[in-house]
Amino acid sequence: MTLLGVALIGLLVGFLSGLLGKGGSSIATPMLHAIGIPAIIAVASPLPATVPSTLAAGYVYAKERVVDWRIVRWSIGFGAPATVVGALATRWTSGDALVKITDVILVVIGIRLLVATRRTAAHDQPTKPSVVAEHASAMLPTPTLTSTATAPATAAAAADVIVEPNALALVAVACTVGLMSGLLANSGGFLLAPLFITVLRQPIKPALASSLAVASVLALPGTVVHATLGHIDWTVVGVLASTSVPFSFLGARVALRTDPFRLERLYGIALVVLGTGFLVLR
Repeated sequence: MTLLGVALIGLLVGFLSGLLGKGGSSIATPMLHAIGIPAIIAVASPLPATVPSTLAAGYVYAKERVVDWRIVRWSIGFGAPATVVGALATRWTSGDALVKITDVILVVIGIRLLVATRRTAAHDQPTKPSVVAEHASAMLPTPTLTSTATAPATAAAAADVIVEPNALALVAVACTVGLMSGLLANSGGFLLAPLFITVLRQPIKPALASSLAVASVLALPGTVVHATLGHIDWTVVGVLASTSVPFSFLGARVALRTDPFRLERLYGIALVVLGTGFLVLR
């Protein structure tokens, strides 16, 4: 029954990781612990399973050419060493503490997503002109545009404008995510996409796509360290991967055909509910 629960968790986590560009370990850890997996095993075992699932979802995004490879290179270059440092630091941190930290981060990230999407939705509401105004504007001559660049009409259009990320900000994001991913034994996807969007000011879908590409690599050094420390149950890894990989592929395909703001809002709600529920139940 425990392995059946692990399989169902992999199905859910895989779909959400592909859908929203997140590795899924932050969700898998508290859920695995809730069905009876020991804390440190629940923390570390989802990590190697995220490698094939993020690669599967990342392949779907890469085919659509929405991955920002400059961000990916910088994030891996500085994030991978920080991941090793964070993973080594788990020697002096209890598994129960790491699980609780993960629960709190779920709630915080969920609230951040809800606030961000609510502001974007409010900004994106167009002002409906009156019938008189529409009639009057139709009678006026259409102005000739002399500028080669025009401002985006809506917030959604503005989200498609590529902003060249600052090198210092890139390094800061990569090191922060790498350290946290090693410490919490996850691939960093739950932090990567929000930080790419808010700090690096990247469009949503490229941020999700780049997050998956980076997460697939950041999971590797953490996996090696935790395997060396004996924190990984490879049976749990195999069951998680068997269901998460195909559903991460499916989640990515759905994401590319769905309004990203709506997806972020739904995901934010899910994170707040899950994180709060796990904190209360424990």
